[in-house]
Amino acid sequence: MVDWNKEVKLSDLVGRKKKEAEETFVPAPEVPSADEVEPAAEISPAPAPTPAAPVAVSPAPPALLVPEPETQLDPELEAPATESVPWYKRELSFGGGKGDKPPKKTKQPKAKKTKQPKAKKEKRPKEKQAKGERVPFYKRELSFGGKKGDEPKAKAPKGKAQDASASKRLKRVTGLKIGGSQLAAARVHNNGVPELIQVAREELEPGVVVGGELRDPEALAASLKDFFKRHKLPRQGVRLGIANNRIGVRTFDIGGIDDVKQLENAVRFRAHEALPIPIEDAVIDWQVLSEREEEDGSTTRRILLVVAYRDLLDRYVDACKKAGIKLVGIDLEAFALLRAVAEPLPVEAGPSSAAIVVVAVGHDRSTFAVSDGRACEFTRVLDWGGAALNVAIARELDIAPSEAEPVKRTLSLRSHDTPEGLTDDQANRAREAIRRQLQSFARELVSSLQFYQNQPGSLGIGEIVLTGGLVHLRGLAEELQALIGVSVRPGDPLGRVKVGKKIKDAEQVGSLAIAIGLGIED
Repeated sequence: MVDWNKEVKLSDLVGRKKKEAEETFVPAPEVPSADEVEPAAEISPAPAPTPAAPVAVSPAPPALLVPEPETQLDPELEAPATESVPWYKRELSFGGGKGDKPPKKTKQPKAKKTKQPKAKKEKRPKEKQAKGERVPFYKRELSFGGKKGDEPKAKAPKGKAQDASASKRLKRVTGLKIGGSQLAAARVHNNGVPELIQVAREELEPGVVVGGELRDPEALAASLKDFFKRHKLPRQGVRLGIANNRIGVRTFDIGGIDDVKQLENAVRFRAHEALPIPIEDAVIDWQVLSEREEEDGSTTRRILLVVAYRDLLDRYVDACKKAGIKLVGIDLEAFALLRAVAEPLPVEAGPSSAAIVVVAVGHDRSTFAVSDGRACEFTRVLDWGGAALNVAIARELDIAPSEAEPVKRTLSLRSHDTPEGLTDDQANRAREAIRRQLQSFARELVSSLQFYQNQPGSLGIGEIVLTGGLVHLRGLAEELQALIGVSVRPGDPLGRVKVGKKIKDAEQVGSLAIAIGLGIED
C-alpha cells in the first residue's frame, strides 16, 4: 500500500536573547495516510472503485523574517560581522586579525560531526520501512504456487513481481499436507530439477480435521510436534496446503487500469463475487497471469484471485506455531496438485487446445482442479472420499469400517480374484458395493466438468488424471472412464522430481502427491 506522509515545517526566530538567536524548526502535525477505498457491498458488476481522494493540505505560511538583534556589549562590531562571526567566536581571543582564522577551522569539524550522525539516523528508518513494504500481509499469509508464465510475472505490479521472485529463491521447501486421516510431508530441494530428499507419513486421529476444517487445534499441534520430531523434519521452510469449500478461486479480465493502486482496488471489489464476505474477515491474494494490448491502446490483464476466510487460516497457523513450525507460505492444494503431476507449458508453446483435469481423492474429500497448462482455471472441493467406499463395504459385509480398509486395498475391480480372508461371494458383493459408490463419485465429476465448460473461454477436456490414496485401487481409472466417457489415467507424483537416494519406500505414493507439489518451486 502507498502512504502519503506530508509534513509542514515552520521556520522562525524566537526571542531576542543571544542564546535564543538560532533558528528553530517547529514541525506541524503529520497528515494521516489516505484510507483505502472500501469495496462496494453489492456483487453486481460495477465500474472499478474510484481511488481515494487526495488529502488537502493547506500551504505552510512563509517563514517569519526577524532582524538580527542589536548588539550593545560590543559596539565596534559591524552588522555584517555579526552575520558571519557567531557569538562563541567573540568570546575567544587569539590576538589580532590573525586570530580569526583558527575559529574558522574549529567551525568546520564541528559542523561535520553534527551532520554525520543525523544523516545515519535518517537513513536507517527509511530502509526498514522499505523492507516492510515489499511483502504485504496477504502475501505472507497466502502465497501462490500455481502455474503462471514467467513473462506475465514480469509485467505484474511491482509488489506482486517482487513476491514471486522472493518465493523462487527458496531452495529447500518442506510441503505439509494435513488431511482428514493422515499427515504427509515431503522435502524437496529445488536446484534445477526438483529433488525429493525425504518423505514422511503418519496417521492422524479421527475428528481433528473434518472436511478441511480444523476442529481440534490443540490436538493437531501436539500431533505435528511429534510428527516432525519422530521423522527429524526441519521446522523451518514449511509450506502448508489447504483445501476447503470456504475458499474461492476466480479468473477474470480487468482492462483500462494502469495505476497499481486502482488495479488493486478493482481486484478487491471483484473479490466479493468469488466469496461474498466482509473484507475484514477475508484474506485476499491475486496474481496477474497475462496481459494483452487492445486496439485502442489500453491494456487488459488476466487476474487469478483467491479469497479465503481469515479464521480458517488462523486456526492452522496457530497450530503450526504451537508446534514450533515456521511457515514460509500457505498454498492451495489444487495449485500444488497441478505442479506435482504436470509441468507447466513454456510461454513460446502458445495457448493450449485442451484442459488438464487433476483429481486427488482423499479420505473424506477430493480436490478437483482444471488447468490450461499454465494456470489453474477452476477448482472445487468435492465432499466425497475413499472413506465412502469403506462404509459401503462395511455395510455389505456387516463389518466395521476400520476392517473394510484392508479389504478395499486387496480388491481389484477388473478381475475376479478372491483376496485372502474372503469368500468368493464376499469379494463379489464388495466389488458391487464399490461400483455403486463410484457412480456417485462419477456424477460429482461430471457436474464439475459441466460447470467449468459453461464458463466463458473454457477448453475441451483432454483427460482426467487421478491421484491420492485411492488411486492404488486396481481398476479404478478404467471404471471411472467407463462411467464418465472421458479418458482417465493414474497420475505419477514422482514424474517431475528426482528421487533421492535416501528414499527407499515409495509405497502408496499417491497420497503424497499434494505434499510433493507443495515443495516444488515453479
